[in-house]
Amino acid sequence: MTQLQTVAADAWRTQIEAAITQRGERFGGAWVTADRHWRALLVKGADARVISCQAGERVDSIVDLVPAAGWDEREAHDLHALSFDGHDQLRALIEHPTQGERWITPVRGDGVHQVAVGPIHAGVIESGHFRFHVVGERILHLDTRLFYKHRGLEQAAVGSTPQEGLRHAGRACGACAVANSLAYAHAVEDASGLWPSPELRRQRTVLLELERVYNHLNDISAICAGVGYAAGTMAFAAHKDRAQNLNARAFGHRFLFGSVAVGGAARALPAPAAAELRGGLAELRGDVLASWRELEFAGSLHARMDAVGVLPAEAALRLGTVGPAARAAGVAIDARVGERRLEYDALRPAAAPRPDGDVEARFQLRAAELEVSFELLDELLRAPLPASAATRGLRASPVGVGRVESPRGETVCIVELQAGRVGRLHLRSAAYANWPSVAHASAGNLLPDFPLINKSFELCYACCDR
Repeated sequence: MTQLQTVAADAWRTQIEAAITQRGERFGGAWVTADRHWRALLVKGADARVISCQAGERVDSIVDLVPAAGWDEREAHDLHALSFDGHDQLRALIEHPTQGERWITPVRGDGVHQVAVGPIHAGVIESGHFRFHVVGERILHLDTRLFYKHRGLEQAAVGSTPQEGLRHAGRACGACAVANSLAYAHAVEDASGLWPSPELRRQRTVLLELERVYNHLNDISAICAGVGYAAGTMAFAAHKDRAQNLNARAFGHRFLFGSVAVGGAARALPAPAAAELRGGLAELRGDVLASWRELEFAGSLHARMDAVGVLPAEAALRLGTVGPAARAAGVAIDARVGERRLEYDALRPAAAPRPDGDVEARFQLRAAELEVSFELLDELLRAPLPASAATRGLRASPVGVGRVESPRGETVCIVELQAGRVGRLHLRSAAYANWPSVAHASAGNLLPDFPLINKSFELCYACCDR
């Protein structure tokens, strides 16, 4: 059960500071409720609690204490007209004003000029705008502008049953369908006092790792594309396609849509199907390893990634970076570690061979994590995945919290139930958490290196268009 602590508005900042500096907790996101409470999630290991205050029109900013809260405060200002005392230059985030000074960081000096890229891109991706402040070809600063398609998924879920609300969370992003759906399911079950059975924990873990496998294969392919290394691009794109075909045969969809249900399993995987999936993954694992060995000897590939797009460990901690991007910088944050609602007792998290926080480190870490995922799946699929359900064994909570390690890092879902229906849904994806880190890692690099840096994070745009 998630603990909810309500404090006076004038004690908000003090409580957050104590949580961070004295209790060693980590900021996991903030949001506004329907009755204008301003709430923050604090996490420590597998434990989480929520601090809440009645905000009214203004509340003290915590962005100087927790820079990772910057986007959360800007979003609350744009969507709920909540002002934050001490957050100077509260630039627009969700809102898209025409006046550049309202959202662009002022950068001045001899030879400084701006380069605008997007929101329409050559590839088949969602809309995103990048405003580069450069001198010559050197990037001084990057402003990102996302949130072009405000789909209203969170508001659309209000009033729905918990099972109906799953459709909105699950469709926030195709590449994170399992992680978003499962974070939502965990949040609802936390609010309802439900606990997953061992069989359900095992099936959900299989789904998460299948999603991680095809995403990591895609990301290795994308990084190869970022340096123009076609052989690696095509090899890992083909592996990614094979992984998705295995998903479709086992669970009915290449992106694993509809594979998660609230309170139970969406479908069973009988022994023959589990054995077929396990065998297919073993064959894929061997072919992936062979392709990776080829990449290890591609000197020109590694020369283009070394010391490019560096995200130091200090910056990763300060910005609240999660997932492979954090671990490649030497920050060991992984929501799978200690997670009791999933079957990760045998997890031995991979570490970057050289945690320098550059493109090379993020590239190498994904390969290491692929091997961990293949090993986990091989063990978890030794037995069939029967239809199973969560059981009622805990006290209900006023705020349900779900935290899941997506391929990009920790995704958080908050659900508040009212009379058995969704009263509030808030989804804070790993991509949302990590976009500020892309901007930080880009500064000081050459403008032509940005596509490579961006692909090494490979963040979702759609997760922000919720």
